[in-house]
Amino acid sequence: MRTLCYSVRLESLTNISEKCFKATAFDGSEALIPKSQVFGQDWDVSKSEAYWISKWILEQKSIQYSSKKEAWFDSITRKKLPTFTIEKYTPERIKPKENNIIERLKK
Repeated sequence: MRTLCYSVRLESLTNISEKCFKATAFDGSEALIPKSQVFGQDWDVSKSEAYWISKWILEQKSIQYSSKKEAWFDSITRKKLPTFTIEKYTPERIKPKENNIIERLKK
């Protein structure tokens, strides 16, 4: 099963039991996050520590997070899945020209 996760920058992620973390954000907000909903550290972030946390648990908690960076994870293997973005392009309608002759190329 696939799980949508957000990369959340945290001041600290403290282990408080065998099934729970205490997450503290930079604005001082705190939340208890189940270990099953933390999918590991986001190594692409260099300024601070960031962790991949499932979207649905973040919506239930009152901790600061951003939805700008997201990824899909396999909940069984806990590995990051490839992300594809499909965009459909619809070209604008152009009126056809009546005369297709280029004067400077005419002999």
